[in-house]
Formats: sequence, structure tokens, C-alpha cells
Amino acid sequence: MKAGTETVSAREAAVGLLNAVLGDGQMLSQLSPPDGLSGPDRARAERLAGQVLRQLERIDRVLKPLLRKAPPLAVLNILRLAVAEIDGGAAPYGVVNEAVALTRKGRRTQHLSGLVNAVLRAVPDPVGLAALPAPLMPRWLRQPLVHAHGREVVAAIEAVQAQTPPVDVTPKAGAVTVPEGIALPSGSIRLAAPGQITHLPGYDTGDWWVQDAAAAMAVRLLAPQTGEDVLDLCAAPGGKTLQLADAGATVTALDISAPRMARVQENLTRTGLGARLLVGDALHWQPEAAFDAILLDAPCSASGTLRRHPDLPFVKDGSEIDGLVALQAALLDRALGWLKPGGRLVFCTCSLLPAEGEDQLARALVRHPSLTVQRPDAPWIDPAWITPQGGLRLRPDLWGNTGGMDGFFIAVLRAP
Repeated sequence: MKAGTETVSAREAAVGLLNAVLGDGQMLSQLSPPDGLSGPDRARAERLAGQVLRQLERIDRVLKPLLRKAPPLAVLNILRLAVAEIDGGAAPYGVVNEAVALTRKGRRTQHLSGLVNAVLRAVPDPVGLAALPAPLMPRWLRQPLVHAHGREVVAAIEAVQAQTPPVDVTPKAGAVTVPEGIALPSGSIRLAAPGQITHLPGYDTGDWWVQDAAAAMAVRLLAPQTGEDVLDLCAAPGGKTLQLADAGATVTALDISAPRMARVQENLTRTGLGARLLVGDALHWQPEAAFDAILLDAPCSASGTLRRHPDLPFVKDGSEIDGLVALQAALLDRALGWLKPGGRLVFCTCSLLPAEGEDQLARALVRHPSLTVQRPDAPWIDPAWITPQGGLRLRPDLWGNTGGMDGFFIAVLRAP
């Protein structure tokens, strides 16, 4: 998205983001709001766009009886954003005026400003989006989950994914300053309404980093020890690298993306932690020596992160799953060859799909019959989360009363 010379508001930037996701199939993570927006306005634009995507099915239920036919996408997204804002408690009068002004600003939309005005003045206040059925996951994802867990569990997952997720942070060992929040059983801290992350106490001093509670569990199960040589494979965005370094391990972190590894270095610098960062393709890279432990957070569908990435259902169609499953198996086979005798490897994916978790583990055990699965053992683990194979299946509806968690599959493997 290119910036023009004209001032762009957070609302206009949010509509631009929605147009790119819903019209062009682009990921929010690949987009940037126009230059010229302040940091808070950029954050607001992304937050507004995410709010609309998370509630899109509900919002369209409200709008459908008020429209004789669907307007152009740009206008429809202006309407959707306005409904989301009104539902969020913004004054309807101001929201309607801003939506009309935004419609008039576009050459191709200005003739529909009257429609926008009329439709939005007919929107009920309160809108009551939360009372409507939760948006359904796309069929390619929902169907295998219903088969694996049943309709009640899937409905519970969808209810959590319709909510704005809290922010979880991982405190550094011996941290002096951490934000106030709920201390989760696993050691993460959950913040309900954190505001701008970089303004929170302890950020500048590197006392913590943002990391979903489920993602942080992978390193806790690997249990790195001081002085161990540990490989963090597919390391970016780096939360697990920080955990490993904080535990006192000698960390080598490898990832194929140089820009993402630059962010990892920034966070290492901020937190005062150290790791050896390498940019390379794990399918071709070869280590100089074997490792005591390896963490493989393999590329996957990211279907477990819909609560934080509500654009995924509108961009992905499941066609990439077979390729990802094959890539995960190839990475796992290579990584197992880099372990010292008796070493351990944590394989994890932020996916809800059995094909990228339980089934992947089953196939790995067939290919490597000498491997053993180390059953997760921690006081914060509910035994119901442990699969018959000994893996850990985490779902968004777990801890749902305090905001849920990302979906993950984690398995601790030990070499002979």
C-alpha cells in the first residue's frame, strides 16, 4: 500500500487493509498501512481491520437485510468497519459521519455516500454482534476438526476465535519489571487490554517479550539446561530463541528469512540475551557438530493462530497442506540426524490439523522406530491435553474462560 500526499486516517487505512485481504487475497502480515500514520494510528488501523475480519460473518448478517444488493467491495468494507465500530461502543453519529466522508473521498465510491448514510442509520444500536452465532471456520479446516474432536469442541474453538485475544508475555528470568496481568499456570503473564506494547513497563529494559502462552510451552517441555548446545530450527519470530537463551543454553538459531532474523536480533539486543543467528535453508544447511537438544517449530498452516490472525480464513484454502506436511517430515528427518545420542527434539506446529500434528508424529515413529516419545510432565498440563501417543494437543478453547490459547501440537522425542 503506497502512501499519497493526502492525509490518511486510521479508518481509511483499515479499509485499505480490508480491501487488500478480501479483494486481493493478501495477508495482513505482508501489508503496511500508508506512511505518515503515527504509531498509534497504525496500530489502530490494524486493530480495526482485525476486528472486522474476526466478526465478518456476524457483521454481514446485520448488513444483509439493509442492502438490496451488495455494493462494491470498497463501500461494503466501509460499512463493515462502521458496524464493527458501533458494536465496539463508538458513538453512532460520529461513525456514520466518518463513513460517509470516507465514501465521498473515493472517486469510485462517492456516488454511494447516500447509500452508506441510509444503511448505517438503520443499523441497530446496540448492534449485538456477540449474540449472533460465532463465525464458522472454513470448510477445509472445520471438517477435519469436527472429525477429530466433535462439533461441540469445534463450536467452542470458534467462540474463542470470535473474541479479541489477550496478549501474553514471557518474563525473563529475574525480571525486575513486568506488566500487571494474570499469571497463567505455565508461567506466562496474560494482559487483557495492554494498549501500545512498547509503552508498557519493562519493555525498554528487556524484562519480557510477547509470546502466546501455548507457544511458550514448547521450550518449557524441551527443558534446556545451562550450557547445553541447542538448535532452534525455523527460529523466527524468535520468542523461543529468547526462551532458550534465557535458560542459559548455547543457542544456534536458524531461519530462511533474513528480515525476520533481523527482528530476532533486535529482541535479543533489547533483552540482553545472546544467540548465534544464521540465515539459511534447513533442507540444505549442515551443522558442524551435533546438538544436545533441538527445537523444530516447523512451517505449517498456522491454523491454530486464527484468533490472532483472522485474515487466514480469507486468504488460505487448504491447498498448501500436503506440501507443508511433506516439508515438516523432511525437516524432522534432517533434524533427528543432528542430535547427539540420547538427545531430545521437540517437534511442534501451530496447527489444529491432525495431519500436521498427531498424524505427522505417527509417521515419524514408523520411519524412526528407535525414537521414543517423552510424555509431557508439568504441573500446568491437564492430562486430557495429552494424546494417546504422548504428544500435547493444545486448542484455542483451552483456558477459554481467560481468553484461550493458540492451537499447537507439541511432541518431545528422544534419540536412542
